[in-house]
Amino acid sequence: MWEKKLALYDKLVAKCPRFDRKGKTMPYTSANGYMFSQLNKDGEFGIRFSKEVQEKYFQEIGTTFYKSYGATMKGYVMMPESMWKDLDTLANYLNESYDYVMFLEPK
Repeated sequence: MWEKKLALYDKLVAKCPRFDRKGKTMPYTSANGYMFSQLNKDGEFGIRFSKEVQEKYFQEIGTTFYKSYGATMKGYVMMPESMWKDLDTLANYLNESYDYVMFLEPK
């Protein structure tokens, strides 16, 4: 199952030419010194957003904070399993997150 999710994650990131997938054992994306998406060992996918956008997506998508390796990742929204069926929509979310971290003060 994890390999299937990894393949989907790679397809998703390939739809976003402004950044690349990083990490061998923990796939993620980062820019401007900030990680902004991650695929955890359970095949769950989280994307980083501002507080206001997180609240909006918690309501719209019906989700919660993303957890990875037992820790709640504040700032990250768990993307529900059902969203993997529409990589174009997920790519829009991922691009929105990229724009958000590029707006932040570089690390």
